[in-house]
Amino acid sequence: FQVFKIEVLMNGRKHFVEKRYSEFHALHKKLKKFIRTPEIPSKHVRNWVPKVLEQRRQGLELYLQTVILENEDLPKIFLDFLNVRHVPTLPKTESCGSFDETESEESSKLSHQPVLLFLRDPYVLPKAN
Repeated sequence: FQVFKIEVLMNGRKHFVEKRYSEFHALHKKLKKFIRTPEIPSKHVRNWVPKVLEQRRQGLELYLQTVILENEDLPKIFLDFLNVRHVPTLPKTESCGSFDETESEESSKLSHQPVLLFLRDPYVLPKAN
């Protein structure tokens, strides 16, 4: 089965979370009760070719980013999903993840797809005071 590797960057500390699509889908069902959620990639995939898997990865990446961008206060279930204990009360200017192509601890036989996560658009500079 497919595992997606999420890189979470909080306060300069980085950690990884590995989730299956079914876990994303379960999170989506829970989040819908509390917040307006973006579209999640389709549950059904006809074939497991790399192009289709990449589309699903991009869709999940966009899903996570949109939840963060559209919600001032993130639900605890979302933070638990990303294995984040608490969110600092700083404004959301720090990126919450980046792309990691190198698989350092490749002990498992699972295939990993990195998922990228930003709290803000990384290409927009913060306004100078």
